[in-house]
Amino acid sequence: MSGAPRVSFGEKDEQPNGEGAAERSRKWSQAPGNIEDLDEYTALQKYISTYRDPKAADSEENQLKDGADAKKGKAWWQFWRSGNSDLAADKDAGVVPEEWLGADIKQGLTNQQVEDRRRRYGFNEISTEKENLFIKFLMFFTGPILYVMEIAVLLAAGLRDWIDFGVIIAILLLNAAVGWYQEKQAADVVASLKGDIAMKAIVIRQGQEQDIKARELVPGDIVIIEEGQTVPADARLICDYDTPEEFERYKELREQHALNPEEDPSGSEEADDMGDEGVAHQGHSIIATDQSAITGESLAVDKFMGDVVYYTTGCKRGKAYAVATTSAKFSFVGRTATLVQGAKDQGHFKAIMNSIGTALLVLVMFWILLAWVGGFFRNLKIATPEASDNNLLHYTLILFIIGVPVGLPVVTTTTLAVGAAYLAKQKAIVQKLTAIESLAGVDVLCSDKTGTLTANQLSIREPYVSEGEDVNWMMACAALASSHNIKSLDPIDKVTILTLKRYPKARDILKDDWKTEKYTPFDPVSKRITTIVTLRGDRFTCAKGAPKAILNLSECTKEQADFFKEKATEFARRGFRSLGVAYQKNNEPWVLLGMLSMFDPPREDTAQTIIEAQQLGVPVKMLTGDAIAIAKETCKMLALGTKVYNSQKLIHGGLSGTTQHDLVERADGFAEVFPEHKYQVVEMLQQRGHLTAMTGDGVNDAPSLKKADCGIAVEGASEAAQAAADIVFLAPGLSTIVFAIKTARQIFQRMKSYIQYRIALCLHLEIYLVTSMIIINETISSNLIVFIALFADLATVAIAYDNAFSDQRPVEWQLPKIWVISVILGIELAIATWVVRGTLFLPNGGIIQNFGNIQEILFLEVALTENWLIFVTRGAKTFPSWQLVGAIFVVDVLATIFCIFGWMWHGTDGGLHTHPYPNPLGGYYWKQTPHGWTDVVTVVVVWAYSIGVIIILAISYFCLNLIPGLADLGRKNRNMHDTQMENIIGHLSKLALRHEKDEHGDSRFVLATKSTEEEDED
Repeated sequence: MSGAPRVSFGEKDEQPNGEGAAERSRKWSQAPGNIEDLDEYTALQKYISTYRDPKAADSEENQLKDGADAKKGKAWWQFWRSGNSDLAADKDAGVVPEEWLGADIKQGLTNQQVEDRRRRYGFNEISTEKENLFIKFLMFFTGPILYVMEIAVLLAAGLRDWIDFGVIIAILLLNAAVGWYQEKQAADVVASLKGDIAMKAIVIRQGQEQDIKARELVPGDIVIIEEGQTVPADARLICDYDTPEEFERYKELREQHALNPEEDPSGSEEADDMGDEGVAHQGHSIIATDQSAITGESLAVDKFMGDVVYYTTGCKRGKAYAVATTSAKFSFVGRTATLVQGAKDQGHFKAIMNSIGTALLVLVMFWILLAWVGGFFRNLKIATPEASDNNLLHYTLILFIIGVPVGLPVVTTTTLAVGAAYLAKQKAIVQKLTAIESLAGVDVLCSDKTGTLTANQLSIREPYVSEGEDVNWMMACAALASSHNIKSLDPIDKVTILTLKRYPKARDILKDDWKTEKYTPFDPVSKRITTIVTLRGDRFTCAKGAPKAILNLSECTKEQADFFKEKATEFARRGFRSLGVAYQKNNEPWVLLGMLSMFDPPREDTAQTIIEAQQLGVPVKMLTGDAIAIAKETCKMLALGTKVYNSQKLIHGGLSGTTQHDLVERADGFAEVFPEHKYQVVEMLQQRGHLTAMTGDGVNDAPSLKKADCGIAVEGASEAAQAAADIVFLAPGLSTIVFAIKTARQIFQRMKSYIQYRIALCLHLEIYLVTSMIIINETISSNLIVFIALFADLATVAIAYDNAFSDQRPVEWQLPKIWVISVILGIELAIATWVVRGTLFLPNGGIIQNFGNIQEILFLEVALTENWLIFVTRGAKTFPSWQLVGAIFVVDVLATIFCIFGWMWHGTDGGLHTHPYPNPLGGYYWKQTPHGWTDVVTVVVVWAYSIGVIIILAISYFCLNLIPGLADLGRKNRNMHDTQMENIIGHLSKLALRHEKDEHGDSRFVLATKSTEEEDED
């Protein structure tokens, strides 16, 4: 190799990532001239420095075009595009162009850049895209029931019945407008209150530090992340806050592609363990983040220059500059939350509404068929005479109007929306309306302890001090072994430091010239906090943590150790959380100072609330991460049972099948709970037929929140947990949850009473009109029928504001019971209408006192009894609201005016009659007016008669609800025991498929018992 050229490098050049390497990279990449004109090795170096993968280049170029396109907007008619350019995609990708991530840490982005990027990526939040309000309005005209009413509009137009045509359209528009407006109002209330859970962020913009809401971040923003804060977006670390000069080194590494790629947080450790060829960490650890909510890994993870920190993780140590790499929707947590979010279907509620609507449509078709059969026997024409209602198509139109409850979907949705707005004002944000139905039916509540059952206000009781030690020095050491970032103190550190108010001498000790060298936050492996401090040349290591972990540090005698353990046990029995304190001076042995006893008292209202929940048929099961002794003591204080078990018994206790399910069902709580235990508890309770509510606050709780019939994100929950939950609570405490359960039952009761009412109304007129068509070849005028339908909808929209009662046990639809009661009420209403109609055949005029009109009197009686029926189905346990009473009173007055002045009366057979005139039975009608008016005395009699009918219906309704067989008709068994199936599943869970090869080398799978390690992983 003697002919090889000799090349010499300086010390800087020999460093792979040193200044020399960076300088060479710049020199080679910026070499002048075309690459073909350079000498061999300069060209080679420029090629290495400037090469870009063609696919990556194309992708980047497209991203830039998409970005430019997003700035331009689009024409109003280009609904398929996201901008004006020819290359506009349906939706811009979540990948951010690399050029956007190069902002200077001192200047940040300009306001114009922020606006441009927000236009492309939207706000930095996990949320669904904003609904188009016009499309949402149009959706109120869709569905089987509404399609039938739209067919009725066409039928009325075909019959040239313009009054019916106009009123039916008015009914459809009224229902759509009311439903749209109420849902929008409710959504606005919820959206305004969601600001209470907004995350904050510190950014550099236009050369200044600014405090903003995290949702206002855009990709490329320079973010300041510090200890105690939640990371507001997926971001790449740039440098330590105190050494901004390292930004230059960061830029060099970025140019050389020497920064770590964005990795899956759960896979990063495996890569480290395998010693793979990934990019090495740069420099020292800048910050440490708690990724346990994402990966389940308890230890804080050190982060270096160029590493990615993840949205919603907590910063445990340090302060640094970082650049936001994408928006929340496309972050790791955002993608996870999108996966756990269910489809936008209405679930069980929609199935119930569809079943009721389908049944009513089938009934309508049956009655129409019956009316047509009767009409054929009476030789009625299809559409003539045009001026009369006695033709088959008019019969069909009338039955469509009264047999299809057009207000059913709107009134039920409005009731849910108004209820959601009310709950939001009580600090309970309903993520989807159908969660209200689920919450109303919940019969088991699995609750966190801290902050929900307890006040989350730690206090330090009288500490235990080791013999010969000073309590003031112990309290000072405990304060030294705490985080000193007063902006965001951990609750334990906060109470430790504030307790020094009671120990003035301990405060005097801290006034000395202490210097902190290193602070190591708590982690579940060492189970302690450690701080290394110096004072006048002496080096002290102070530690605070779990008693056993602190005891293992010290070198005390067996007698001291035993006494220390006894004290820890005693504190646990009293419900106290214990923290040992020890210190080491220079290289001397560790000294055990003593033990702090901390107590999180139960909330003042918790015990009473638990009793109230039990009275509502919702037993509370406490799930806590505390030790079992503390959990049992807390249960005693809260008037809960003391059947509390260690959660490990569920997985490692050797239980399976029925025994395991019985344990979960009987337990009052579980201690030392992890997120996977929550999921298992929910699953087993659901297998027994229980509707379960589960509280949670971390990303790891998302599966159990989604699995539960009603997932509840408690106060302070992470944004990912809030996205997975059905209901988000902004106020602490169990009383908020129990109040929400009672409110949900009231909302459910409103919907149930309306549905009973509406089914009875449909059956009432279907039975009466079809029988009158067949028997006396007569019907109520279609003009009056449409107003009956309109009045019914106008009056009952106010049911959403009614004063409903809260049932004392979990509620269910009980559809068989609803149908039985509604059919009976409908038949009774039809009989009452036939009684009125029958009296009009009498020579004395029957119900008519002086003069009147058959059509108008029937219209008034039907309108009054139908409107007042809602007072029967709503029950008598509460007084009706003024809104409901007022709405019904207004339509009753309108119906009365219709009757008195004969509105919508056009005579029969196209003309007016003098009295008496012949009736279908061969006699004469008496006291009939040629102009359709009715005297006031007759109207008063009709009102009195209608009141009597409602009283009879109320007595009938009350008696029906007392029948034991009917009271529980349609109720599900909430405590199902399928012992055989549970045992089979339990045994199957211990089996696994094993792949092996036989003596001939052929592959095969065999059933085998799981190893202990496999069971542990499960």
